[in-house]
Amino acid sequence: MQTQPSEILFQIPEAGIEVKDIILLHGLFGTLSNWYNVQKEFSKKYRVFIPELPLLDIYTGGNRLDKLVEYLDNYITENNISRPVLVGNSLGGHIALLYTLKYPGKVNRLVLTGSSGLYEKSFGGSFPRIKDYRYIKSKVEEIFHKKEVVKRDVVNKVYSIVQSNSSVISVIGLAREAQRQNLAPQLSNINVPVLLIWGLQDTVTPPSVAREFYERLPNARLCLINECGHVPMMEQPELFNKHLNDFLEKHNTVV
Repeated sequence: MQTQPSEILFQIPEAGIEVKDIILLHGLFGTLSNWYNVQKEFSKKYRVFIPELPLLDIYTGGNRLDKLVEYLDNYITENNISRPVLVGNSLGGHIALLYTLKYPGKVNRLVLTGSSGLYEKSFGGSFPRIKDYRYIKSKVEEIFHKKEVVKRDVVNKVYSIVQSNSSVISVIGLAREAQRQNLAPQLSNINVPVLLIWGLQDTVTPPSVAREFYERLPNARLCLINECGHVPMMEQPELFNKHLNDFLEKHNTVV
């Protein structure tokens, strides 16, 4: 009986530009600790930034995603960040895509993992049993293939969010806006090198989404990882870091 390979690679080679700064963008229910292994590894050679996106502060009005793009631009300016690599998971990938489309000259390259922007089975729809900690834990675990990586702080963050009416309104609003916004017609305008790192067991943004990103982006590399769900940098940190390092090293030449 044949077993699936641990990873599948599709690649378009392309020259790049020197990398100095990396920005890691978390998802809708993500925490800064999601990026612990990435930050630990890449801080040795690069300036690594992990902004806490103000997802829970945007609960009124429309254009929530545009407000997050504006927040990111201000963050880059305030921290004197120069042409960063944007690495985004889930909604963080969506923000990275929008930023790159709006400010193409400000982005060195792009890394997407489990990104929304084409299709996403949102986790922010409804929470009928918000007071039930075990229920919330089970809902969080649904997005992971490797359940053992779901630590208490991750569950606590989600549990805390759903206890607040304003936070729930903000989360649901962002989730629905992200689901409605399909970036397919615009992806051909992104010419910077793009790395796609995807879990083969991702049920939120399935591998078919990754393949569509790959087909629509002019300069993309796709890495599919087995035994991995929606959060590859937590579920398969060594492979995630290997693919990211290979991508940065391959393109890390001045032109």
